[in-house]
Amino acid sequence: MPKRALIEKRPWLVASLLAGVSYWLAAKGHVPGLWLILWKGAGVALLAAYAWAHHPSRNAHLTALVMVLGAAGDMVLEVNFTGGAIAFLLGHLVAISLYMKFRRAQPSGSQKAAAVVTLIAVPLISYQLSGRPEVALYALSLGGMAAAAWLSSFPRYRVGLGAMMFVASDLFIFARMGPLAGSTIPGLMIWPLYYFGQFLICTGVIGTLRARGEFAAS
Repeated sequence: MPKRALIEKRPWLVASLLAGVSYWLAAKGHVPGLWLILWKGAGVALLAAYAWAHHPSRNAHLTALVMVLGAAGDMVLEVNFTGGAIAFLLGHLVAISLYMKFRRAQPSGSQKAAAVVTLIAVPLISYQLSGRPEVALYALSLGGMAAAAWLSSFPRYRVGLGAMMFVASDLFIFARMGPLAGSTIPGLMIWPLYYFGQFLICTGVIGTLRARGEFAAS
């Protein structure tokens, strides 16, 4: 799609990309704290607006809710780590409910095995990295979200990949609590993995719902 057509037909996506990419650069500068927090939430909040604004179906609105909770988590995390984690946990539970509605009819044995490994390994690795049981509890919902996405009928190389990128982003956060404390690597990786993971999830779900006729192309 030409750039002009993308701007005209998907203004929320263009705005989200601008906010998401520019935040990663702004976070390394000297933007005042409150504005930076709002800037951080804007990228995924605009994905929520994209999912809600022109896609009148319950499943699109559930996708928007996942993004709203993600944006809330992004901002609250800056002032209260536990509060932000709760917002993300609720978003994972909503996402799981959505993905379970679209379970793949006949997943292969390897696909089932990958989902089981994800569900078990994510909280275990999270605990090993952080040493905190509450992190492992949160990570159980994170692993469940990624496993459910992988077993859903949404495209794996968009929604499934996006969910795994989200997992990787959070694992870098947990690594920063332990073995990568003081390292510059998490700061470079956390935001792009997270934001583009959310972008793939949102556009993958909405694109699939549109292809299946849940709403008219917009």
